[in-house]
Order: sequence, then C-alpha cells, then structure tokens
Amino acid sequence: MVMKCTFSSLADATSDDWHGIMIEQDRMYAELPGRVIDHLMLLKGDYRSFPVDLLNHSLQAATLAYTAGESEEYVVCTLLHDVGDILGSLNHGELSAKLLQPFVSDENYWMVKHHGLFQGYYFYHHIGRDRNARDRFINHPHFSRTQSFIDNYDNLAFSKDREPMPVEFFEPMIKRVFSSPTPEFISRTGRSKHNNPTVEK
Repeated sequence: MVMKCTFSSLADATSDDWHGIMIEQDRMYAELPGRVIDHLMLLKGDYRSFPVDLLNHSLQAATLAYTAGESEEYVVCTLLHDVGDILGSLNHGELSAKLLQPFVSDENYWMVKHHGLFQGYYFYHHIGRDRNARDRFINHPHFSRTQSFIDNYDNLAFSKDREPMPVEFFEPMIKRVFSSPTPEFISRTGRSKHNNPTVEK
C-alpha cells in the first residue's frame, strides 16, 4: 500500500515524508519506459491525411536510422521525434525533445527540438511559409546533424510499401536509453534519475 503523507504544505513535510515520496518516485521512474511506449502507441491510426499513420512513420524513420548504423540513442530519438504531437500539436518537436532531454546528448536534444522547422524545407512553400526558415540556424553546430536527420530519415519515412520493424524491436532500446539521465543533465540541473532534486536516502 502506498503511504500517503498528511502535510498540507511542503514546509511541513518531514524527512520520513520525503523518504516515502522518493520511494514512490523510484517506482514511477522504473515505469517510465512503459509509459513512453504507451504514449507512442497513441500515434497509431493518426493519419492526418498522410500516406501512413504517425506510428508507422515513426517506426519507418527509426528503422532507417537503425539500418544506417546510427547509435542506439539516435535511433530512440528518431523513434520518439513525433511523440509530442498528441499533446503538443503546435510545438511537438519541443515537447518530444523535453521528454528526451535528461537521457540524451545536447546535440540529439537540439535535433529533435528543431526537426519541425528543418522538415519545413520540404513543404513550407506549399502552405505560404518560407522553406528556408531553418537557415537562421545555419551557423549552429547542430545544423548539419538536424538537416541530415530530416533528409535521411524523417523525410523518407512515409512509404506505404516499406515494412518497418515493430515497436517490440525498439522497446529494449527505449528501456536502456531511459535507464539513467546523462551526467551532463545531472551536473547542469542538480537532478538525479528522479524528476525532482536529488535526495539522499
């Protein structure tokens, strides 16, 4: 049974309260990969008039990245690059990137965060926008990486004739990538694997 604290403000919480809370935080963290996969599955059946649904698109992109020999972290970023689209339809790249940020390199975080703008090169001119809008980042150190992600994986992952690897193939990769935050994230934020400031038990 989960212990429920009785304080009415954080200022009144005791060390014992926080010990119990952090135990529950550990449990929640251990279940995070499963929740990520569940959320990814919400893209199934979401076509928005695309040739394939967004789950298939994500699996195609990840399969292409895996087949090309990209790192496991990169493949997981590719798989989850649109996972924020359900709740963040106007800023899905930023939402997807924030989910990944504690667990991936800064370059992969930046790539996912800005992939929507870079993808626009292929269609913005059809909807009255500047297809070269991404050029404002042309001197950024991660520009080429993000452009390559779009050109080689995201842009190509809409084929009705390509059979991607199933979600189950990628599940162990998701679990490994989400197993621990990067040292850079811990150093920068002072946070541990918990989604809270580090608390020593």
